[in-house]
Amino acid sequence: MTTRKPFRRLAALAAALAMAASGAAALATADDPSPGLTAYYDQHVTWTGCRQGSDDETGADLDRAGARCAKVTVPLDYTRPAGRTIEIAVSRLPAADPSRRIGVLVLNQGGPAEPTLSMPLQTREYMDGTAARYDLVGVDPRFVGRSEPIDCGWPTGIWIRSAGTDRAGFDRQVAFQKDLAERCSRRHGDVLPYATTRNTARDMDVVRAVLGERRISYLGYSYGAYLGAVYTQMFPGRTDRVVLDSAGDPSRYSPRLYQGGEPALEQALDAWASWAAARHRDYGLGATRNAVLATVQRIVKAAAKRPLRVGSYELDEHVVPYLISGGVGSDRTEARAAFSETVKVLDRAARRITVAPPAQLEGRLRFILDGASSQYGSPAAAIICGDVAAPHDPEVYWRDIQHNRDRHPLFGPIADNISPCAFWPEPPRESPTTIANDAEALIVSATGDTATTYRGSRALHRSMTGSRLLTLDETIAHGVYGEYGDACVDGKVNAYLESGRLPNGNPTCRK
Repeated sequence: MTTRKPFRRLAALAAALAMAASGAAALATADDPSPGLTAYYDQHVTWTGCRQGSDDETGADLDRAGARCAKVTVPLDYTRPAGRTIEIAVSRLPAADPSRRIGVLVLNQGGPAEPTLSMPLQTREYMDGTAARYDLVGVDPRFVGRSEPIDCGWPTGIWIRSAGTDRAGFDRQVAFQKDLAERCSRRHGDVLPYATTRNTARDMDVVRAVLGERRISYLGYSYGAYLGAVYTQMFPGRTDRVVLDSAGDPSRYSPRLYQGGEPALEQALDAWASWAAARHRDYGLGATRNAVLATVQRIVKAAAKRPLRVGSYELDEHVVPYLISGGVGSDRTEARAAFSETVKVLDRAARRITVAPPAQLEGRLRFILDGASSQYGSPAAAIICGDVAAPHDPEVYWRDIQHNRDRHPLFGPIADNISPCAFWPEPPRESPTTIANDAEALIVSATGDTATTYRGSRALHRSMTGSRLLTLDETIAHGVYGEYGDACVDGKVNAYLESGRLPNGNPTCRK
């Protein structure tokens, strides 16, 4: 799901392997673990300091805050619990007010595949006094962060790209995405089938038991909201207070997640263009909305003719549209100002003027284009490709691109582009989870979310009949609670986490 960071924004369903799927369902819904899993649920772990080495700033920050860390052992394959095992990294920041302790709040940053071990440190700031009543628990999902990470050795940070303007560009993308999949298969083919959301949910339930809790509370953003919904489906009755922020439509979760999000992106681009036009003296991008949009079109066309040179980076027709899609995802003043600076730099590069990227843009380009970020993109792709099958025939993608190009010329070729999942070495071993339950949850969404659209959050609300939908109206944001800075939203979420009572009806907050 496209990223609050790049991965929070990421279609055929795979046929399940019948024996594995039925066995997994039995494990997931039983009141007690199956005999083969009892040892995992009953294990005792050793809580230690979190710092691992002198350069481990994350661990040092956790230690200073009073957190403790542990490794929890889980089976690689839940249908073969006596087989190979892996370890899941967990952090726990104890409740500061233990006499009024509510329980544990398990956290997930999203992605998929964003490390979450340090998330208790940020979350306690959002929760104000409510944080003192919870043990805040960060869990790095399997194959992420400190949980036996996989890294496919990609030459790039992430795989999301535009298909470009013509068939030659698309063919380059086919070769590029195929190479990424083959690198993963060579390095990690033995574990890729087990990098799935359903297995991550199973790991969470083992963590719950190890923590000694009958039920957990949960806060997840973007993909983390999807993971939370899957957990409520697989493990009914094991959640207390659940907050699902910036959630997508679970029935549309697939390697082609961007499909359907083009209108929200276009509306956000228009809104930013109006903002930038009102500040033409600052950025020089155009004095009217249409003039700013024309500047963007000129940049895209220039990149299609010849890659833009920005410092040491070359930005081609596949990267520039993705930069734009990520840049319009927030209407906060600082985000719009940063994106306007980015477009200003791209405009100069399009006119073949030597230009260096400002610090924020350089960080983003490094993440997208530097192989050092492969450790983040690799597990994200593994999870999405392991969850839901993608069409294998490149012609399916090309037909969709051509069909959509007239309606959505800038964002359609991103939404319909091919991905590594088209070449993944093995189809998913289980069917995706169908979300249909009455679990209580507070779903939080902004109406202008460009990554997991508001329509998607409404769909999740309908699938979870015990939920309430908290809307931040007329706002472009992905990641709302605590991250956007809206006092109304933060107050309502904290009130729910404090009292356990969902709001009456579906409340709306307005800026």
